[in-house]
Amino acid sequence: MKRDRLNNELQTLERKIRLLMSQFAQEKKFNEDMKTQNAELKSLLKSKEEQISDFQNKIKISTIVDSISVGESEATEVKDKIDDYIKEIDKCINQLSK
Repeated sequence: MKRDRLNNELQTLERKIRLLMSQFAQEKKFNEDMKTQNAELKSLLKSKEEQISDFQNKIKISTIVDSISVGESEATEVKDKIDDYIKEIDKCINQLSK
């Protein structure tokens, strides 16, 4: 009788251990998925921050060009040159970041 009771308790304990191991495996997989998603989101955030920085720089340059008190044709020419410089700088940054 005592042996049957011990056997039952041992079987119950084994079932609980298997259940815990299964739950642990699921949580471990979930954790890995969350780490991957976190890394992807950090990368996306960094990209968006760089885009915002680029746009802010372009706005600053546009403001500077707009504040130059020269003729309209000269301001347009200066703005076009600055835009060309910005494009070249962006190309250089992209090449350096690769």
